[in-house]
Amino acid sequence: MQQAYGTLYEAIGGAPMIRRIVEAFYPKVKEHPLLAPLFPEDIRPVMEKQYMFLTQFFGGPPLYSDVYGHPMMRARHLKFPITPKRADAWLDCMRRALDEAGLSPELAALVLDRLSGPAHHFVNTVDEEEG
Repeated sequence: MQQAYGTLYEAIGGAPMIRRIVEAFYPKVKEHPLLAPLFPEDIRPVMEKQYMFLTQFFGGPPLYSDVYGHPMMRARHLKFPITPKRADAWLDCMRRALDEAGLSPELAALVLDRLSGPAHHFVNTVDEEEG
């Protein structure tokens, strides 16, 4: 019998899986030539915010809002030049992190689908070759 889950957070395995995803994701970001320049040298605070945000975003406890208030993610990302290529690179790093963390392909597809909209919504700069 298939188990029913109330949220994507529960379906993917809750806090332990979110932590694995974040820990697999940020080394990829730090190595990516388009993404690395956007992040601080000490990535740990960013990782903790991402853990809190993803927990909340996927239906877990409102960790991010409890500390920082409403996420307002687009507004918080406006100070960074986010191009379509950077959004795609971010999603590719996440795809590889989900695989590394051991998430099933079906759940990974759901997670990526859920993150794809926001990733492209944050775009605020055209790619250089587009002018």
